[in-house]
Amino acid sequence: PSLLDRYPHEFSGGQRQRLAIARALIVDPQLLVLDEPTSALDVTIQKQVLGLLQRLQRERGLSYLLITHDVEVIRAMAHQVIVMKDGAILETGPVERVLGAPEHPYTKKLVAAALLE
Repeated sequence: PSLLDRYPHEFSGGQRQRLAIARALIVDPQLLVLDEPTSALDVTIQKQVLGLLQRLQRERGLSYLLITHDVEVIRAMAHQVIVMKDGAILETGPVERVLGAPEHPYTKKLVAAALLE
């Protein structure tokens, strides 16, 4: 069947993610909220989606509010980062500083765990 004849469950995870991004872009937003945008995707598809998001950011001047636990996604996408736990802000700043020299013990644990993966 053609793409237009498919039901949502007939698309792969990566295709569904790209469709969700396309739907969000229809209204020409300045800001997109991305909540775990690559969490259910394999590494290859994750890189494709991140590449698409980076290209859209450059071409459309988009800003993203990215919510994720994936430190590598943060490294790839973020300029500024806020580390939160239980609704409290623990640390904030440029991504290079926060991930490169974390100050809060929780941030240190997150960064260390990402290095083990």
